[in-house]
Amino acid sequence: MIRPLNAALIAAIFIPSLAAAQNPPDSIVQDSVRLLGGITVSVARAAFTGGGSSTVVIDLDSLGSLPAPSMSDVLRAMPLIQIRMNSRGEMQPALRGAEDRQVAILMDGVPLTLGWDHRSDMSIIPLTAARSVTLVRGLSSVLYGPNTLGGVIEVDVARANARVGPVDPISLGVSVDGTGGTNVSLTGGHLMDSRERQWVFRGGGGFEDRRGVPIAGGALSNPDLRQQFLSEDALRLNSDARRVDGFFTTRYRADDGVWGSVSASGYDVQRGVPPEAHQDAPRLWRYPEQRRLIAAVSGGTGERVTGIGSGDLEASLGFDIGSTRIEQFTSETFQTIDATEDADDRVVTARLLGEHTLGDRADLRASATYADVSHDEVLSGAPVDEYRQRLWSLGVETEWRVGASGLTTLSLGGALDGADTPESSDKPALARVGDYGVRFGASSLVADGVMLHGGVSRRSRFPSLRELYSGALGRFLENPTLRPETLLGSEVGFTATGTSGEVQIVGFHHRLSDGIVRSTVTGADGVGRFQRVNQDEVRSFGLELLVARSFGSTTATGDLTLQEVQGFDGAGGSVELEYEPTVVGKFGLDVPLPAAIRGGGEVRYLGGQQCQNPESGGLQPLGASTMVDLSLRRLFRFGRSGPLSRVDARASLRNVTDAMVFDQCGLPQPGRLFQVQFRIW
Repeated sequence: MIRPLNAALIAAIFIPSLAAAQNPPDSIVQDSVRLLGGITVSVARAAFTGGGSSTVVIDLDSLGSLPAPSMSDVLRAMPLIQIRMNSRGEMQPALRGAEDRQVAILMDGVPLTLGWDHRSDMSIIPLTAARSVTLVRGLSSVLYGPNTLGGVIEVDVARANARVGPVDPISLGVSVDGTGGTNVSLTGGHLMDSRERQWVFRGGGGFEDRRGVPIAGGALSNPDLRQQFLSEDALRLNSDARRVDGFFTTRYRADDGVWGSVSASGYDVQRGVPPEAHQDAPRLWRYPEQRRLIAAVSGGTGERVTGIGSGDLEASLGFDIGSTRIEQFTSETFQTIDATEDADDRVVTARLLGEHTLGDRADLRASATYADVSHDEVLSGAPVDEYRQRLWSLGVETEWRVGASGLTTLSLGGALDGADTPESSDKPALARVGDYGVRFGASSLVADGVMLHGGVSRRSRFPSLRELYSGALGRFLENPTLRPETLLGSEVGFTATGTSGEVQIVGFHHRLSDGIVRSTVTGADGVGRFQRVNQDEVRSFGLELLVARSFGSTTATGDLTLQEVQGFDGAGGSVELEYEPTVVGKFGLDVPLPAAIRGGGEVRYLGGQQCQNPESGGLQPLGASTMVDLSLRRLFRFGRSGPLSRVDARASLRNVTDAMVFDQCGLPQPGRLFQVQFRIW
């Protein structure tokens, strides 16, 4: 159980449309929310856990005027994490040199990154139902389960370990952009509250229809980009998408602390995959079907007095069921289908977590996690290929408050992890493998408002079924000999809190052994393809800075990551890696304007990078880039109170300068886009 000592909320400059959550957890510092110009916004705060990990938290029973946000919409606004599109059209995170599969994503305890690919496309995961999102940077607790070595993104939908406040009976959100794209959400809730118990019911849905995203002006004249793969009618080729999502949640909490929750959310998506325009033969894919149902049943005893102290016990059962169809086309006209891939996925997870006091100054926590992954695949009408992987983890962690004042906290944890692949179609099965994890952390209040914190950790990640066995419709060569990768990480930093703001500085060092990376190889047919291989070692070190400062009603926020990431082969030689910029940062302002309007602006900088090009057989550079976003926002009230009596309106202009910013080689981010959003509740 992770308990932030001083949780952080993201400032309006990071999410200009973010409305403060009505029901923050008990661990959230209540004064982190301020009323600015009639709009309740949240001020960025640095955070850390008792174990010394650096943490950021967003509380969002609603996202202001943003109707049905995806996970990528939320995380792109968070500090110190990068979100970029890959060649499959998926939005993936990068953090402290850690790749997407090394960052775990959990929704109400259900691990969305344990599956066929051990990652999840954040652009199609709706957060219409989300109440909060927690980002643990780097050294997470050993209790999260297997494959959690490079950070954790945890989404809370319905877990009910605390009472909640008022619930909006109805909320309507609408968004329209300059391309004709629309986004609509409708949610509702009901609270039944008494002295003995509390019930909360919430439900709703969202709809997004996007014709495509605008193409940045510079891309149309870039000689390194194949124009036939780039644009169509001033929009990015094959960037259209349509999504329908819905959710229902029930929460119960008794006065004695017993609680239970049930949540179910699902989506149905149809979308295109923008081709990598730096190649002569990129992916020409469409997803005519991507469906997913995520459900979780959780419950706990609440704090109970025992003969040797007090403790609690909670359990959760998760179901993640989905189906996907990929169509590969012969040309950029997307008329003739060349190959298809149909897949059904089922992931069942179970988790048990317990906590008990050890005297007055210590706690003991333990967890057991099991995941069963099944993937059935049909390639272009061939017989079904069946795959299965099982993963498990046992973890124990203790935390001690030491010193006369008890203001210093030490934590120590250990875990045993394992995996096997009992079904691997006609390919070699991966034998049972196991490894251990350990973690030590510390935090100490050394002066008024100044906390030192840090830790060290060792954890392993087992390769996914897709990394071992998938050819991605001819784009990859399989490699069933992949070994687990192991991360040895450390971090140390301080957080200083004052009346007008906070600053956090954290230094980190990671050493990844047998890191699984993408390489360019030539197959037996003489065609260049990608293949995942174990890099002997990947080392990363760097510094993170997070700052928030208020000047009256004006708020300034900023974050900066300086890092050096380098690969090494078995002989100790240096190997350049993909998509590891040395400098990444954001700076923003939120200011009051006349007529009760709030003005927001943000500047984002992304340093130079490199990427693998299988057609040239090596790495090619990506230059540094800068993007500017602007927004105006105002709150309107009709009458004194009641449903549908408030309107949160926002107008924004993204990428004001129409800058060409690349997620990956050949994949520029959207160009200039005007957007108007309303939320009525």
